[in-house]
Amino acid sequence: MSRFSRMIHPKDDTQQWKGRYYPYDLVKELFIAVGVITLLALVLTILFSSPDDKPSTIAQWSQQKPADFTTAAVKELDGTSPTAEYGPPYNHNGTGQEAWIIKPQKWLGVSHPIDTELDFVVGPLETIPGDPALTAALAQYKTAPEKQKKEWAEAYAKPLEETATAEEEKKTPPNTVTESNGTVIVKTSGNAGPVPVMMTSLLAMAKSGGVDGSLLTSKQFFQTDYTKPLLFMADGGLLSERAQEQHLLGDQWGMMNETGSYPGQAWLWLYALWYQVEPFKSSENADILVMIIMGVLSLAFICIPFIPIVNRVPRWIPIYKLIWKEHYRSEQSA
Repeated sequence: MSRFSRMIHPKDDTQQWKGRYYPYDLVKELFIAVGVITLLALVLTILFSSPDDKPSTIAQWSQQKPADFTTAAVKELDGTSPTAEYGPPYNHNGTGQEAWIIKPQKWLGVSHPIDTELDFVVGPLETIPGDPALTAALAQYKTAPEKQKKEWAEAYAKPLEETATAEEEKKTPPNTVTESNGTVIVKTSGNAGPVPVMMTSLLAMAKSGGVDGSLLTSKQFFQTDYTKPLLFMADGGLLSERAQEQHLLGDQWGMMNETGSYPGQAWLWLYALWYQVEPFKSSENADILVMIIMGVLSLAFICIPFIPIVNRVPRWIPIYKLIWKEHYRSEQSA
């Protein structure tokens, strides 16, 4: 028989079993295995799974913290919110993360344009029908020059910011901002123009869930882009309070923890370590600086076998002999 024939028809070296035979129920074995695995999965899910926390919404935010919602909304209006000043990929109002000549956000540009004044305030308000006072306020606001808009928004925002600062510093807040029956009343020292009417209407719309729906509207069949509502909520205090409750603020050694008391991704400790030390701790560009350092360290780790002197360290400190002692012992006895 040729070599090719032997490759196609290899010799059958199996031998006939001459021992005893026992009955075997494959279906029974299958059901037992599935039952045990299902029970084990249920028990482990109950004991170790993360809690199913309900998502935060703008409606929830406006109902629980109406003054905080109004403060964030007026900042979106006058362009002083974190989102309005962020820069790429949302707008051109900031430089974004950069390190020396490396400016990835600027290079990639604005890929998800967001105008906080139009998208978060004016746009949703324009969808409210049958409100003559709001219609007049919007018309007055949209036809005003930019300088006048800024003055109105700043006049309305000042008492709200003073109250928020006093609460943060645990001082007695001024009596310029009051909450009554879920509405926010702001006493301004200057002319706020149509802004109070706009903010009152936006708060009422948010409580009804209308703002959530307005910010999720897109040309897609499935509404899966939650960028706008998340950015709006991030400009307020709701998400930060929830993050503090779940230990997710980043002041611990970990980029994030699982919800509840679970430790989270332990393998991220090396990344998170840099955020706890200077100059990264106080740098606005900490993210890109940390990623550059980790990139260099990762490359150095990969190149260890090729770096002179460093690649000799394992031979000078023969820890590997302890790990493979059984292997070396068998070699000596052979």
